[in-house]
Amino acid sequence: MRSMNSNKILYVEPASPAFRTGLKPGDEIIAIDGNKVSDGIDLAFYSQDEEMVFTIDRRGRLLQKIVERQEMEGLGIELAPFKVKTCKNKCVFCFVAQLPKGLRKTLYVKDEDYRMSFLYGSYITLSSMTAEEKERIVGQRLSPLYVSVHSTNDEIRRKLLGNPNAAEIMKELQFFTKNKIKIHTQIVLCPGFNDGRELEKTILDLRKLFPYVASIAVVPVGLTNYSKKKVNPVSKQDAWDALDIISRLQKKFLKKHGEHVVFAADELYLRAGVKFPHIRDYGELPQLENGVGLVPLFLSESDHFDGLVKNKKTSTPVVTFTGMSFYPFLKRFALKLRKKTGVELRVIPVENLFFGPSVTVTGLLTGRDVVRALIDQVKEGELLFVPDVVLRDEGDVFLDDIHVGFLEEVLKIRVKVIESTFDGLITALEESDL
Repeated sequence: MRSMNSNKILYVEPASPAFRTGLKPGDEIIAIDGNKVSDGIDLAFYSQDEEMVFTIDRRGRLLQKIVERQEMEGLGIELAPFKVKTCKNKCVFCFVAQLPKGLRKTLYVKDEDYRMSFLYGSYITLSSMTAEEKERIVGQRLSPLYVSVHSTNDEIRRKLLGNPNAAEIMKELQFFTKNKIKIHTQIVLCPGFNDGRELEKTILDLRKLFPYVASIAVVPVGLTNYSKKKVNPVSKQDAWDALDIISRLQKKFLKKHGEHVVFAADELYLRAGVKFPHIRDYGELPQLENGVGLVPLFLSESDHFDGLVKNKKTSTPVVTFTGMSFYPFLKRFALKLRKKTGVELRVIPVENLFFGPSVTVTGLLTGRDVVRALIDQVKEGELLFVPDVVLRDEGDVFLDDIHVGFLEEVLKIRVKVIESTFDGLITALEESDL
């Protein structure tokens, strides 16, 4: 098993400072100016100067290379990816534990790596962080981090995490906030565990650490057909009750701090049947990737839509798909699009049969469910827009390894992958041969 760290060079860009110095793929960067290098973050942190001494290991031989570069010039080095630290908790609501067998191996990785949190916004629990890791975060200013709190009552939190030895969350957070590390937090709402008074207490506890606890998101627990049902789903009443608490506290925080601080996931408004707040109430949208403000942002942008920049001379119909929760909003915009521009955008809702009908977000749709929903709906000559949120980072493949090209083959229509934003949709409409 390879180390958690990775300092081996995978690629050296031709004509780059690293190339001119003679660094080669396969070299291991041991240190820069005497500072140990364990991964790409270390590499970026310690390579700020215009002249540096690299200590490398080349097939067992230690060499020193002086790397010189111009101001703002990149090094031209790509390191091998580091091994991700995995989570040892056994959360009662763990989504990975709800996955069926037979999917891609990477989907079963439970990430608990502060580096992934800093680099990509992955949520970690701080349940088993070492002193060395803490020192590195503070020393290298790895901020912001994203932390799953769930409850500031450690007894409740440990039950939710399935880890009786999990570190005391407020002490962990206080360490980072005292060292001015910004943190975005989330509370996965689990009825019967951390709702009601416990939810309010947790939000108030976290608010005490503002502004370094910069935002608090409350998201409903996600349960699939494969769940062992250790926790109940969030009902309409549960969602309404949570929104009532969040709304009251938002008013209090806005008055005291000038910011709402705490936000509800879009799914809570949908489940409660409550109108979304105005987009301005989300501030700088600090937890957009966590499903907080996605729909309000789309509604705001679509409300201001005046038409396509490029006038279309033809009217090739476009078809796209979305999850059940977003369907009404995208459908409404499609009607506005046709009225303003004459461009036809047909929207097909896809029910999630793979994970179960309670999973309504677009990002968890599988290729099989998409094909099933579209097979008798698409028409010859249409252009299919595939929102990139349904595809994995590894390439143009769905969660269940169905390739985008398979859709073209089976549905017998053209397919175009588009960015899953309002601007992405409009850009695709303007750039496509309609």
